[in-house]
Amino acid sequence: MPTTNQTSLAELAEPSQNHQHFKLFKPYGFLSQFVPESRKKKHLLGELFNFPDKTMAIGRLDHDSEGLLLLTTDGMMSYKVRSKGIEKEYYVQVDGEITSEAMSRLQNGVEISVNGAKYLTLPCKAFKLDNEPQLPTRGRKIRDPRHGPTSWVSITLCEGKNRQIRKMTAAVGFATLRLVRVRIGDIHIESLIAGEVATLAKLDPAL
Repeated sequence: MPTTNQTSLAELAEPSQNHQHFKLFKPYGFLSQFVPESRKKKHLLGELFNFPDKTMAIGRLDHDSEGLLLLTTDGMMSYKVRSKGIEKEYYVQVDGEITSEAMSRLQNGVEISVNGAKYLTLPCKAFKLDNEPQLPTRGRKIRDPRHGPTSWVSITLCEGKNRQIRKMTAAVGFATLRLVRVRIGDIHIESLIAGEVATLAKLDPAL
């Protein structure tokens, strides 16, 4: 199986200097930001918790993706986490019974479009989950089960192109129905429910 170069969050941890850090289960339909980009009404992170001033999301999840999002008041820490090759693991529900051939293609890299240009994704960790993961129910119905079976897979990336996983599963013939990030480095979503926030003493894998 292909391997990835993992950077531990322990390597990035520095004294907090009174900064605050959080982890959040971002719900479906929320933007990973505090300030709207247009006049169109969108759900923002500030609706979920009384975050301190200057809190920023470390990276992002699309509005239709869910799961683990790290936040901090430390701009330098945010930059370090975003610029390092830290593993991010996702549980992905796809349309249909995914094949071993499709899983192999995901592991070895597939061609997707990035900013209008062809891009070959890096080798990654990917495997089919034996059972549906225990995740909070999503507010919006995903699909009528009468439309056929679905599969759940785990995909771990050290890169993060725009809508990369959705493009990857589509490239091997299986559309993504639900996408939930469950881990960033050594920090896991654990038992958080959608919209719940937990305070982190520091960005450290022991947390």
